[in-house]
Amino acid sequence: MTLRFYDTASAEVRDFVPLVPGKVSLYYCGATVQGMPHVGHIRSAIAFDQLTRWLEYRGLRVTAVRNVTDIDDKILAKSAESFEPGFEQGPDTVREEEWWALAYRYEQEFLKAYDTLGVSRPTYEPRATGHIPEMHALVQQLIDRGHAYPALDGSGDVYFDVRSWEKYGSLTRQNIDDMQGAPDADPRGKKDPRDFALWKGYKEGEPTTASWASPWGAGRPGWHLECSAMVTKYLGTEFDIHGGGLDLRFPHHENEMAQSQAAGHGFANFWMHNGMVTYQGEKMSKSIGNTISPAEMLELASPRVVRYYLGQAQYRSVLDYRPTSLEEAAAAVERIDGFITRAVRALSAGTPSDASNYAFFTYGKVPEAFERAMDDDLNVPQALAVLHETVRSGNTALTEGRLDDARQALHDVHDMLRVLGLNAVATGAAADSRETAALEVLVEAQLAARAQARATKDWAASDAIRDTLKAAGVAVEDGPEGATWSLQRD
Repeated sequence: MTLRFYDTASAEVRDFVPLVPGKVSLYYCGATVQGMPHVGHIRSAIAFDQLTRWLEYRGLRVTAVRNVTDIDDKILAKSAESFEPGFEQGPDTVREEEWWALAYRYEQEFLKAYDTLGVSRPTYEPRATGHIPEMHALVQQLIDRGHAYPALDGSGDVYFDVRSWEKYGSLTRQNIDDMQGAPDADPRGKKDPRDFALWKGYKEGEPTTASWASPWGAGRPGWHLECSAMVTKYLGTEFDIHGGGLDLRFPHHENEMAQSQAAGHGFANFWMHNGMVTYQGEKMSKSIGNTISPAEMLELASPRVVRYYLGQAQYRSVLDYRPTSLEEAAAAVERIDGFITRAVRALSAGTPSDASNYAFFTYGKVPEAFERAMDDDLNVPQALAVLHETVRSGNTALTEGRLDDARQALHDVHDMLRVLGLNAVATGAAADSRETAALEVLVEAQLAARAQARATKDWAASDAIRDTLKAAGVAVEDGPEGATWSLQRD
């Protein structure tokens, strides 16, 4: 087994060897819960879910951590917008929604989207607000080592001194002199405009509930500090993989790496970043109206189809959305499901309950070509090509009556679907197996009655049964070997 992944820090595909044999420590950036999840959030979650599933398939025990940023400038701003008109912000202000309530509400929306699309829950999902002591300890370490300082203006802010760390900029291969400070950052109290906040002092007008006591005064953590403190608590000072969206490389991950390594931590052995989602070749932007949300996608297609679409590209590449994208993904999923339905019926000898159990609970070794693709930096497009080729060969085997070959293809298809998170149980796109079995029994009973009617030339009864099934969303197709059925698309 040779797993190889692209490491952003070294800009090359490297052999992946876990720091601890048999175990993998993975941290990837979750949501800043200041609004509804967008498609980029969900694509990232699916990419790292695929990574986790593949590592586990390869026999590795994965400890996965996905953080929740539940305190942030944007969260406070959104909460402030809900203040009742005519009131000044202050401790006694009446609000429509407290900042922590807003953050929790949106956190639940993210979890609902993840669950709907079959993203496995991580081992740990820590919130930033639950780790303030760990953040204080890290800030003090950096001050003691000469890499951080309290703001020169006495505001209570604490900054990381980027020029004190000679490797600053190495993740994104930038020269510090070519960088600019954040355009919206307040330069007061800084030695250098590029220095970033580790701790943000309390400012008048902010809710007092959004600040914590610290050695440098009341305040709250900076965004970059949060991740470094949480990953160290759950995975240690050195771990295998740090992941996130490509847009987080700078400044977020650059700053994370700098402050952690400056504190003496080995930090991440691999940096993995997933690509962005575009709309017909252009960056999605609300201002020009070329966006689509996960919720909108789920109104157009089933969760299984949406997951197929969002997970079909190689994780580092750009995924382009077009108006026909979900239709194309639905057609691909239907080809897979069509083979499964056909194979189950042929192999179960007319016993629907056995067919359902047989179809949904097989799990073994995926084809070697699929393994090679996934080992090669999670080459999901090539892995899907193996899946669809197996579907084609399985259909051919059924047509030619080679049931042993069809059986093997069915096993392989289900194993590949499970590894990719595309099996119906994982995504909730199909009913529980008992419900599936019940549906098969009822439909097959109707088809048996229809076959009897056709045998006695009772065409009216035959047509009535077909029409009843059609009204229930079941399409019937007559063929040389009898009638077959499938669920109609919306």
